Amino acid sequence: MISKKLQEARDYENNYLAKDKKDIRPLFHLTGTVGWINDPNGFSRFGDKYHLFYQYHPYNNHWGPMHWGHSTSEDLIKWEYLPCALAPDEEYDKDGCFSGSAIELDDGKLLLMYTSVLRREDSDGEIRDYQQQSVAIGDGVNFEKVSSNPVISTDMIPAGGDRHDFRDPKIIKYDGKYYCFAINRHPDGSGQILVYESDDAITWSFNKVLDRSDNQVGRIWECPDYFALDDKKVLIVSPQETEGKGDNIFPGFNNFFLIGEGEGFLDFDRQTVLPIDFGPDFYAAQTIETVDGRRVMIAWMQNWETVNCGNDLHDYYSTMTLPRKLEIKDGHVYQQPIKELDNYRINEVTYNCIHVQEEQSLDEISGRIIDISLSLKKLESDYCFTMKLAKDDVHETLIKVDSKRGTIKLDRTNSGVRNSSLSEREFSVDFMDGTIELRIIIDRFTLEVFVNEGKQAASMKIDTDIAADKITFMSDETVVMDITKYDFEEGLF
Repeated sequence: MISKKLQEARDYENNYLAKDKKDIRPLFHLTGTVGWINDPNGFSRFGDKYHLFYQYHPYNNHWGPMHWGHSTSEDLIKWEYLPCALAPDEEYDKDGCFSGSAIELDDGKLLLMYTSVLRREDSDGEIRDYQQQSVAIGDGVNFEKVSSNPVISTDMIPAGGDRHDFRDPKIIKYDGKYYCFAINRHPDGSGQILVYESDDAITWSFNKVLDRSDNQVGRIWECPDYFALDDKKVLIVSPQETEGKGDNIFPGFNNFFLIGEGEGFLDFDRQTVLPIDFGPDFYAAQTIETVDGRRVMIAWMQNWETVNCGNDLHDYYSTMTLPRKLEIKDGHVYQQPIKELDNYRINEVTYNCIHVQEEQSLDEISGRIIDISLSLKKLESDYCFTMKLAKDDVHETLIKVDSKRGTIKLDRTNSGVRNSSLSEREFSVDFMDGTIELRIIIDRFTLEVFVNEGKQAASMKIDTDIAADKITFMSDETVVMDITKYDFEEGLF
């Protein structure tokens, strides 16, 4: 039975979708039906489709009482909106259905596991959120919350763990048993990942602490994911309050691959910490295993430091990144846009051996829905190369490649962004005798850059009007450029 709050959200969605859309969305980056979205939730395969849920406030473009929005896709590129899946309509979740995950059960139903939030006054008079883990089970469209919710309560947090920061359950099935990985705050104030186990995904018991920050990898960790990749184990975390360390780790909100080894499923000996994305707009990454065995990741293309910037420019707020295939090479996690994106590319244009120095443009190399691959090679001297995108007489977004310093910088200072606190991001990259390869994907208001076959990636939103579509190139020393550009088919949504 659909609750009043859930029906109200669905009616609101339907009323919006029945109107002529006056807004222009990204073509192949997922946005919510209407209103605000943040963390990807419930990234899963169910039946013959991929499902992605997300934190959702349909009624305006600002964070509010969290619902779960819902979309499906056959190829992770072309998405279809489904009705709102969860609303905060029970006493134990009346202050929000926070982030979580999904899994197909043996009986063919889809289970959603989420953090149910109840705000109440403590004995000291302070109002605090109590976060517990709950489940809902359904047919892929409609879901019923189980009567035993919350299935993992605050009473099940190990001694010393914080009773308020306890959220973001990732459910995984391994060797016939269900495991839940949830974030919690350790007594030292930093993040830890708690593991629970169950035979039926309803009755749970505490198993162990998988890993914790020890105040070395940011403070509170959010949105965990845990999976095998090649011959390694990977734990994804999204730390808050990270200190910038000068080695491509930026202050504030971040995502990291924690890479380790171990014999058993829950044996995790962390060896390496790697930043996932070097742009300002990437958070809460989640993964899935595709039908053909690839590990694919998607994330929220936004940063909490700029969530009150440009909210009301469109009928929706925020978007997800492109899904990216992950693989490990030489101990490093590479990420590339999934191959399905190539099925929608059209109008190939290629230039080879272009000598770039004075600012110039190239015929047919322009646009705001494009996929560009380029390689740069120094002619005689190291160079500082600048590519200007989304350009008109006033606006431009810059990608600066500096072989002298071994860096790339993204700069949206003049892109129309309404907040300058995160307008630039510079990070170190590898050059082979002054040579570098980039893949640059622009989807109206999104920019994603993949360096050297995906060894590094960087994501950035831009607010520039889509009429600004010029692209130019310049360099302080002559550089040799090969470039290929594709457009994309319209009508992906």
